[in-house]
Amino acid sequence: MTTVDLGLPGRRPELPRGDRGPVGPPSFHVLAKPTGAICNLDCSYCFFLSKEELYPGSSFRMGDDLLAEYLRQLLEGHRTPEVTVAWQGGEPTMMGLPFFRRAMALVEELKAPDQLVDHALQTNATLIDDEWAAFLAEHDVLVGVSIDGPAELHDAYRVDKGGKPTHHRVVRGLERLQAHGVRWNALTTVHHANEAHGLEVYRYLRDTLGAEHVQLIPIVERPSPGGVPEGDTVTGRSVSPEGYGRFLVDVFEEWVRRDVGQVFVQMFDSTLAGVVGVPGSLCVHSATCGTAVALEHNGDVYSCDHFVDPEHLLGNIAEHHLLELVASPEQVAFGRAKRDALPAQCRGCDVRSVCHGGCPKDRFTSTADGEPGLNYLCPSYQTFFRHVRDPMRYMASEVRFGGSPDTVMEVYRRRDERRAAVSDPPA
Repeated sequence: MTTVDLGLPGRRPELPRGDRGPVGPPSFHVLAKPTGAICNLDCSYCFFLSKEELYPGSSFRMGDDLLAEYLRQLLEGHRTPEVTVAWQGGEPTMMGLPFFRRAMALVEELKAPDQLVDHALQTNATLIDDEWAAFLAEHDVLVGVSIDGPAELHDAYRVDKGGKPTHHRVVRGLERLQAHGVRWNALTTVHHANEAHGLEVYRYLRDTLGAEHVQLIPIVERPSPGGVPEGDTVTGRSVSPEGYGRFLVDVFEEWVRRDVGQVFVQMFDSTLAGVVGVPGSLCVHSATCGTAVALEHNGDVYSCDHFVDPEHLLGNIAEHHLLELVASPEQVAFGRAKRDALPAQCRGCDVRSVCHGGCPKDRFTSTADGEPGLNYLCPSYQTFFRHVRDPMRYMASEVRFGGSPDTVMEVYRRRDERRAAVSDPPA
């Protein structure tokens, strides 16, 4: 592996090794935030904008030396053939194309001959033009585009610094991505304004925008004085405890009848994986977590993107190797606490095997007997996972025996025909 003179102060952090080689998980995920919390929009539900308060006076731009050190540590810290380089924000495109051109060149210089590198970028798409789209297509970057549905629903909360709507600018950027053949996912948040419009949102993403990969992300927003959420109340923008589940069920009923194998909804894919018995793609519904950290613009590493606060600061990559921080006792304990801190109500729940209590950031309510640590979205998770139990078991059986899960659509077609015949018998 090529080495780069980084010019960083002090001793360059070395890969932590034990008697049997590198210490730590064979792979891990990093959400790198080269602009920190800085964004050109002012989405009213964004939990990350307040993180700017953690770095008063900062320029909020990742320097070239730190960029090179981060990529070196990320690539050499993996013992799996594939590595994902993921950029988020804030709005990462505010770094400009020259920064990302340097990042791509560094990856090619630093990666091992047998490493395969996947590139990912999450963006609001408002700054995407033809030059950006051509660059992303050239490097086969998977782009997550934040869009919350048709204009009237998207613009309820996703506004710019002047409070003006942004939907038309997002669609304009998405059209540039599509024109250049860039791979993209729809990143759609579910909140107070759109929670009752699941089918409308899904059809808009699928039919109007042509989305084939969709992530549905619940907005649970607590008051955050000083940038740290506290208390057991949520803002009026948040999805209701039951609303996320109803939204998912509405989307599932459409998807399971016509889109299995054609549109990939992350929540549904992850649920099916859990029923089959393999790890899903959502850490939210994994038994434990801790191998997905957040990297700030100055090299600080936090336990998770949702726990960027002083309590969960693991260290800085200028002083400690990234893998050392991921494998630290503090981070291991953080990941295990997701399982170990489940209240008794969750441990005995009939959907625990696919739910696992949801994300710890949302476990701020109490169970029926007053035990703390219940997820705010528990009613939604119970509704959704119970609703999809039988079709998911059917699809899992098909997968196990070499069949195709999309045959579930034929099952639903026959069932719907029988129901229609019963409800509307011939004269």
